[in-house]
Amino acid sequence: MEIKGAYLILADISGYTRFVKMHQASMLHAEEIVTELMEAVIDAAGPPLILNKLEGDAAFLYAPALAEHNPEPQVILQEVWGFFQAFKTKQQNLIKAGEGGCFCEACCNIGDLKLKAILHFGQVVIKRVRQLEELAGRDVILAHRLLKNSLAIQEYLLATEEFCQLGRTQPGPAPEEHREKYDDLGSVRFRVFYPDTPQLEVPATKRFSNPKGIMEGLRLFARNFGRRLQGAKPSFVNLNAD
Repeated sequence: MEIKGAYLILADISGYTRFVKMHQASMLHAEEIVTELMEAVIDAAGPPLILNKLEGDAAFLYAPALAEHNPEPQVILQEVWGFFQAFKTKQQNLIKAGEGGCFCEACCNIGDLKLKAILHFGQVVIKRVRQLEELAGRDVILAHRLLKNSLAIQEYLLATEEFCQLGRTQPGPAPEEHREKYDDLGSVRFRVFYPDTPQLEVPATKRFSNPKGIMEGLRLFARNFGRRLQGAKPSFVNLNAD
């Protein structure tokens, strides 16, 4: 067990609770769509970020702050901005691939999903149990608690004051400053940035009229079914319960 400073990053998909419907076919497609979007985000994460674990439809990553090689906050921020681009690109590709195909609620509303990211810097306790690495401590709790906030929007990058104080974080327009109060953590100051990603193009093609789009629906079903056969978790739990 050791205690060290670390950048803490949470990437969370907003809107999943509303996205999943009770209809079985729609739920299978919804699970696979969210899985592929999260995979795109994880694939966009490179050094110095380390994926600690998946938490439902969120990914928890960190980057240790080492005295001899301390990552610059600009580097961390640039990596996280890449999450938004990767998410949006995959989202657009899924929409395009399913054009004129499946008419279930999930396939028709891929564009409703959003990505939000939390950035924090603090002290963590790193515990190792066999091959597993667990991060604990107040700052880990704080980063997760910030997923529940009073912001009305669903797509943003939230950076705590502790992260922003490490150095210049973002060129361009000044971010919005906010404050949240949590019963067990007190008042928390943070800044909110908005990703500059292109608007999604949603085709108006009539559903179930394009063979390629229909095949995309079958692909989603088959891939999700394959995951279930391999023992992968069949569902997600949204940390923000939105």
